Amino acid sequence: MALLERKSKVSDEIPTASMADIAFLLLIFFLTTTVFEEEKGLPIVLPEASAEEVQVSQRNIIHFLINEDGSVVIRRGESTAEQVVAYSEIEGIMRQEIANNPEIIAAVKTAPEAPYRHMINVLDELQSAAAQRISLQLWER
Repeated sequence: MALLERKSKVSDEIPTASMADIAFLLLIFFLTTTVFEEEKGLPIVLPEASAEEVQVSQRNIIHFLINEDGSVVIRRGESTAEQVVAYSEIEGIMRQEIANNPEIIAAVKTAPEAPYRHMINVLDELQSAAAQRISLQLWER
């Protein structure tokens, strides 16, 4: 009887024949299982277009003027007196205005060169104050 010799040669190479297949399958797996978060915006309800203009008394308006540097100036109605406030003060001021006059409208005016985040900060504070009547207006100096 002849003895069969077994080769005990161990390969020191990593088989790379299926590496491309494995990489492709991993790529497909991660692309199909990844959940992309939708961009969340502000829930703003725009009114229906109408030819009728509604006149609002200036005593029912509080103006929030947002400058390029992020400073917020508050002007009440037709008054020329202006008050510079920080974002953290807006909620308290608006809550007090709503308590004094439930018909108050917050008119937010942003300078054209101001970063978008400044307007968002003011709108967030107004939302925290439970303001329901907000007007976004054009900046006219």
